[in-house]
Amino acid sequence: MLKPRLSVKEILHQDPDPKQVHTIMGWVRTFRNNQFISLSDGSGPDVLQVVLELGKFDENLLKRITTGACLKISGKLVASPAKGQSVELLADAVEVLGDCDAEKYPLQPKKHSLEFLREIGHLRMRTQTFGAIFRLRNTAAFAIHKFFQEKGFLYIHTPIITASDAEGAGEMFRVTTLDLNHVPKNEAGEVDYSKDFFHRSANLTVSGQLEGELAAMAFSKIYTFGPTFRAENSNTTRHLAEFWMIEPEMAFYDLEDNMNLAEEMLKYIIGECIKQNDKDLDFLNKRWEEEERQKPAAERYPMNLLQRLQFVLEHPFERLTYTQAIEILQNSNYNKKKKFKYPVDRWGIDLQSEHERYLVEKHFQKPVILTDYPKDIKAFYMRLNEDGKTVRAMDILFPGIGEIVGGSQREERYEYLLQRMREMNIPEKELWWYLDTRRFGTCPHSGFGLGFERLVQFITGMGNIRDVIPFPRFPGHVEF
Repeated sequence: MLKPRLSVKEILHQDPDPKQVHTIMGWVRTFRNNQFISLSDGSGPDVLQVVLELGKFDENLLKRITTGACLKISGKLVASPAKGQSVELLADAVEVLGDCDAEKYPLQPKKHSLEFLREIGHLRMRTQTFGAIFRLRNTAAFAIHKFFQEKGFLYIHTPIITASDAEGAGEMFRVTTLDLNHVPKNEAGEVDYSKDFFHRSANLTVSGQLEGELAAMAFSKIYTFGPTFRAENSNTTRHLAEFWMIEPEMAFYDLEDNMNLAEEMLKYIIGECIKQNDKDLDFLNKRWEEEERQKPAAERYPMNLLQRLQFVLEHPFERLTYTQAIEILQNSNYNKKKKFKYPVDRWGIDLQSEHERYLVEKHFQKPVILTDYPKDIKAFYMRLNEDGKTVRAMDILFPGIGEIVGGSQREERYEYLLQRMREMNIPEKELWWYLDTRRFGTCPHSGFGLGFERLVQFITGMGNIRDVIPFPRFPGHVEF
């Protein structure tokens, strides 16, 4: 068994004690003057300085201490005379657990572009930037569970393989065991799914919402947190083929209850990240400020990353209807001077990211909740308003991101739901089980979906969604 060790994060909080021998293990960030090692084990953003006494260690061993090498070091913790650190380790014994060829190792101690790091995705987590991102992702994920558990929600695992398309969008990945070189066909020349594993067409889920509603009709308040998949050929900084969704569903909640819960949840998660990962956020904030300085003055965001997060915590989200938003956009100078790529020329258009960001970043300068969208641009399960034109939908828009949460009060009335399904060509036979929830003890209920990666983007200030998930999946890319 390897000797018990302290993590770098733990040892940096120890008091100096020249009598106590500590063992640490980690990877070399830098090695200077054959004497000073900066060692990291990923437990936190800080590195530990290890000092080697000159002449004490074999030259062949020193040659093996290169950036990226993995070491096991024992020594005594002493007060450090250097700035920025309170303690350092005086090494008594050094063992190389894993060599690293300095000539071939791509992560040399210098600044690397995010584009370059995406090309070496198997190593990028070793950098300070991605270390900070994924520690914050961890905190945010844990905070989600804490938030819902403290509110009495039940955590439900909805299926990853499903026969339904919750959004009715049709952009799904197929799941099959058929031989694609010899696909069986029936008499009509169509794929004979009776020969497939599930005896019918199956897909990777695009949402756990519909199944979550079934659980909410039994447990009142549930949430799901799992991977979802979209076979959408989008090569943008905002889209992934595989991403994680948080989807609570609540019986006896109307639209206002739904909005209140979503706003409270977002503030809770951000607050936990500020509290638990202050040093990671400090590092990412400096990175943010460097990037902003390189932009033209007119394009710079008025607040840095930390100020932006704090602003979200301290201010209530602006709430307005889709109709009010359209009026603001139509009367804006951006629209009048044709600065929008997609002009806002009528009520009923589907808002684009540029419109959402204008409302958040230019007009209100804080998060916005839009409600009561036209029924024609929303899903079949959203409750129809009395005007017959709009539904009780709500989207939460964040600066730099656009839509981060989408939700609604669900249509609990059987006849209305059936009518909407028929209008939108949603097959009743495929969703008989969903319709049953409206036939057997229906009640007002609501829910929403939060794209987890977009939230992590906002918290970390990263501009590309591919940088906030460890192994991004997008068109043409499925390594590891």
